[in-house]
Parts: sequence; structure tokens; C-alpha cells
Amino acid sequence: MDFAPAAKTVVVGIGNPIRTDDGFGVHALRRLQRDPRVPPDVTFIDGGTYGLELLCYVSDSTHLLLLDALDVGEPPGTLIRMANGQLRGLPCAASVHQVGLADLLATLPLVSTAPRQTVLLGVQPLSTDWGTELTAPVEAALGPLVEEAVAQLVGWTEEASAARVPAAGSRGL
Repeated sequence: MDFAPAAKTVVVGIGNPIRTDDGFGVHALRRLQRDPRVPPDVTFIDGGTYGLELLCYVSDSTHLLLLDALDVGEPPGTLIRMANGQLRGLPCAASVHQVGLADLLATLPLVSTAPRQTVLLGVQPLSTDWGTELTAPVEAALGPLVEEAVAQLVGWTEEASAARVPAAGSRGL
């Protein structure tokens, strides 16, 4: 009988919480951790300003959800969603970190089997100046982004559950 391997879902919040909107990913991660709708088997990682150091935490994931502030030239507070192949073209400068998201995603396939599915949920920052509070448009985007993250995590869990169900007529061990 063929069963899909157990899913390992990892959520990484990326950002510097003392650089205003740059801390968005960490703020989103904290809110998501408190949401009772999140499936119980999700691993949360406060990625802070780490870059390649995160490889050891995400290399064996089957589903990787990244939360970050991304400067893609949109109006501040605009939600951004990129998945799988769209992430290959992510410019290094898009993430507001030096060695950041693009480097992590480019290196991941070299050290392990790449996650089956990778999704980046982010927001266009207004400011990355010193400060611990998000700017108003980015703060306003926090709730909708968390809703999107919950929907993504629940969807992945449902897909994984369906993959583990034996086909009709299959016999259990």
C-alpha cells in the first residue's frame, strides 16, 4: 500500500521587529501562533533577520509558508502572494534583508529535497526606519494576511489528509 510521507508544515516569520515595517513577518507569525484555527501539526519559527541559517529548520519541510515584508514597488500595505515557481524570480533586493529570502530559497534545493509547496505571504512596507510599531497601512494588512495564512495552512492539512486516505478498495495492513 502506498502512503504519502507525513507532511511537515513550517511557517517562518522573517523580519527585524525594531525596524518598523521590516518586522511585519514576525508580527504576523506571533498573531498566527495565537489563532485557534491553525492546524496542530504546524511548526512556527521566528526567523528574525536570519538568512541561510534557517536552512536547517526548513530543509525537511513538505510545506513552507514564509511571512515577510517585500519591497516590490506597490502601495504600502499591499498584500503579496507568491508561490513555488514565482519565487524563483524573486530578486534579492525584494526582501528588505541583506542575505535574505531569495538566498534561502535559492539554496534550499541544494541541501535537500525542496519543499513540495512553498508560499510567500508578504506586504509592501512603508518604512523600515527604527521603531517597534508597524505603520498604519501595514498594520491594517496584518489581519487579512493572517486570514490568508490560516486558509493556506488549513488547505495544506486537508490535502495531506486526503493523500493519506487509501484508495477505495485498498486493504489496510
